[in-house]
Amino acid sequence: MERLVEIEKLDFERLEDPSLRPSKFSEYIGQESIKKNLNISIKASKKRDEALDHILLFGPPGLGKTTLAYIIANEMGSNIKVTSAPMIEKSGDLAAILTNLSKGDILFIDEIHRLSSNIEEILYSAMEDFRLDIIIGSGPAAQTIKIDIEDFTLIGATTRAGMLSNPLRDRFGITFRMQFYKTDELAKIISLASKKLNKTCESSAAVEIARRSRGTPRVALRLLRRIRDFAEFNNEDNILLNRTLEALNELGVDERGFDELDVAFLKILTESKGRPLGLSTIAAALSEDERTIEDVIEPYLLANGYIERTARGRIATKRSYDLLNLPFSELF
Repeated sequence: MERLVEIEKLDFERLEDPSLRPSKFSEYIGQESIKKNLNISIKASKKRDEALDHILLFGPPGLGKTTLAYIIANEMGSNIKVTSAPMIEKSGDLAAILTNLSKGDILFIDEIHRLSSNIEEILYSAMEDFRLDIIIGSGPAAQTIKIDIEDFTLIGATTRAGMLSNPLRDRFGITFRMQFYKTDELAKIISLASKKLNKTCESSAAVEIARRSRGTPRVALRLLRRIRDFAEFNNEDNILLNRTLEALNELGVDERGFDELDVAFLKILTESKGRPLGLSTIAAALSEDERTIEDVIEPYLLANGYIERTARGRIATKRSYDLLNLPFSELF
């Protein structure tokens, strides 16, 4: 099946790893509570010689949901098959995937909140009873065919857990919310990643990159790559603080990790002077897709108290007015 990406045997030493992903829990920095609980579940499942319970990982993008899925497969000694919900358009697509799973395999579905309702219904029996109930035909002539499948583990990843239907969400035995990373955790990730990029990152430079990475490893690694380009352009073997500051300034990333789009977003809200703005209004003003605003811009601003979501729309908090050096009135 062309849509499905399959790794028959995980060999992280052999695979080229442009995303600098760790291969096991001992290399994975951050999300300590999740790692601890997953490690217990994995060891218990292996001891019973059973498939791991189905797992739901949710949280803002870039926090390591996909990386965790690969690590879980590696720790279980299982094959992993990877796809995303928009690629599963028909019931036959899902049936083809599930019937090709071997005992103990892991199926990772990204953006699982985007599964259609008819695909979800097929998943229910597959997750609970390891059986496919497929309806052939329609009306009085419709028939249900039951196909047994091997015990498997479904790992679902989503940035919008609230969009999952209750029946689907309830079938996940293990649910974790990914948290934003602390500065010291991101600094460690940056230091380790720089070595894989054949550079040594000065500790002060690593901390500076971490502070401007919005609590997100994906952002930290993206900035690290760009700063490495500046270092190589200037024939420097190490990533130093002065070059890091220069690069971040050129990239338009300020001390809080905000770029031009973040600032424009906050300006639109502050200019409304306390009047809540709807998502469609903000998207039109920014000329951006609504999903980009919800998944990329808002999570960090919400988590750090720069904006609030109300029933009527988004509003800027006092922290946003202070950031933009604007007067704030409680009467807004």
